[in-house]
Amino acid sequence: MGIKTYRPVTSSLRQKTGLTFEELTTSEPHKPLVQSLKKSGGRNLRGRISIRHRGGGHKRLYRIMDFKRDKIDIPGIVETIEYDPNRSAFISLIKYRDGERRYILSPENLQVGQTVISADRQVDILPGNAMLLRYIPMGTIIHNIEMRKAKGGQMAKAAGSGAQILAKEGDYAQIRLPSSEIRKIHLDCRATIGQVGNVDHQNISIGKAGRNRWKGKRPHVRGTAMNPVDHPHGGGEGKAKGGRDPVSPWGQPTKGYKTRRNKRTQKYIVRRRSK
Repeated sequence: MGIKTYRPVTSSLRQKTGLTFEELTTSEPHKPLVQSLKKSGGRNLRGRISIRHRGGGHKRLYRIMDFKRDKIDIPGIVETIEYDPNRSAFISLIKYRDGERRYILSPENLQVGQTVISADRQVDILPGNAMLLRYIPMGTIIHNIEMRKAKGGQMAKAAGSGAQILAKEGDYAQIRLPSSEIRKIHLDCRATIGQVGNVDHQNISIGKAGRNRWKGKRPHVRGTAMNPVDHPHGGGEGKAKGGRDPVSPWGQPTKGYKTRRNKRTQKYIVRRRSK
């Protein structure tokens, strides 16, 4: 996947870069696997903003994804590789031998016409194949990793993401996640072989504020630019520095303050992610 630049016909195009999308094979999704997606604008059921800086953006259709990979021992053929506006990764349409079609995350180097399979046994270590962690060799790069058996993949799903199996001990595998955290995952959890595709996603330069508005992202206003009634950093004469350590609008420290309170799963973390 290449990155294209634009002739600076306007000042916003001077910094803008985009993907060439040469991997994609179609521009139309498979209609039976598409459903409407309603925008919330960051509002909760009471109509109040619960997530700031959201609103607007282009209309989207949601692609129903298969994160569980529970078509066991039924091979499927990759029909298309498609763009998905709801995620950074590309997706692949798989047609299984029994006629059913499903969308999966498209790993790096997955080609149209290639066969993929999900199994509860040892299968070929090829991109797109899924199996239990107990059958995946150590050192293998994996993605779409389950945290609980048969719940569906929850980790390493963004473009370019990939985790690595470091060790197996007892009923658990030790996996290094993209954040560099090392975590124990049960060997009966399923994962998919390979690194998630669209690796160049992280190298894209948005180029202008309007392109973020197309994504539904509204402006983020600095606390120091507000009044004291709106933010703890607000007010003061001239360009004031805030007068305190960085905090959120509600006074919670940012930049290094630990907010994790889930002691129940603390035992599964072998090494915390590095700062």
